[in-house]
Amino acid sequence: MSDRSEKRFSTPLLGVACCVIAIWLILPLTVIVPISFSAEDSFAFPPRSWTLDRYASLATPQWTQALFNSLAIAILVSLVCAVLGTLAAFGIIRSRSRLMELLRLLILAPQVVPIIIVGLGIYLVFLGWHITGTITGFVLAHATLALPFVVIPVAASLQTYDRSLERASASLGAGPLATFFQVTFPIIRPAILSGTILAFLGSFDELVLALFLQSPSLVTLPVLLYRRMTDTIDPTIAAVATIQLGFVIACVIAALAVERRRAAAADGKGVQEP
Repeated sequence: MSDRSEKRFSTPLLGVACCVIAIWLILPLTVIVPISFSAEDSFAFPPRSWTLDRYASLATPQWTQALFNSLAIAILVSLVCAVLGTLAAFGIIRSRSRLMELLRLLILAPQVVPIIIVGLGIYLVFLGWHITGTITGFVLAHATLALPFVVIPVAASLQTYDRSLERASASLGAGPLATFFQVTFPIIRPAILSGTILAFLGSFDELVLALFLQSPSLVTLPVLLYRRMTDTIDPTIAAVATIQLGFVIACVIAALAVERRRAAAADGKGVQEP
């Protein structure tokens, strides 16, 4: 079979496969949105009557405080991961020490080890440090899982980065800091931004670690959502899930836009000078 005939055969097949996978993933999510407008105290689909009361009922201190906690923790986690992840990526790519390969494995380990094991280990350690049920504990725990989201794209960007630009900057008298902020940082910035957005999402939606670290005074939105799902049947849960879904979609679109810009810059199609 020629290359042209193989291409003609594979293109429709890949398109059908992508459509089937997309429907399989998206269809369960589309059911949530109509249920969030249901006027019935059930998850019956399709709803027989409609209302906005489920969204209005979210304006309670319990829901708003949980949302504030999740946003505050996610913002702190994304900032911590942006800084530490960038530094770790530089160490992994620029250092010739064999220890850097071990560092890479350690950073990626929480993504490979079952989350329940990671959560139990973090809980036992933090319990001895007396930081369970605190913002500090949540940020450290979530950053452990979210750090690879920054390290991986930044390391990939640094691998394709032309270091002759740094040498040219140094030859013109620029110091290390000036070279980083004027030459290196603009190139790796899209990778940092996309990784930071993913780290934010990873923290905002994290449930397992939050279940280990929660306290009566510090409950995140996923934990409260989980409690309501196990305790009662209330379409308000679907309203919360719909808001979360819309928020996640917006962040993913932003991350994809940043990643596309990074890829274009790497191909020499980035922003051109006037």
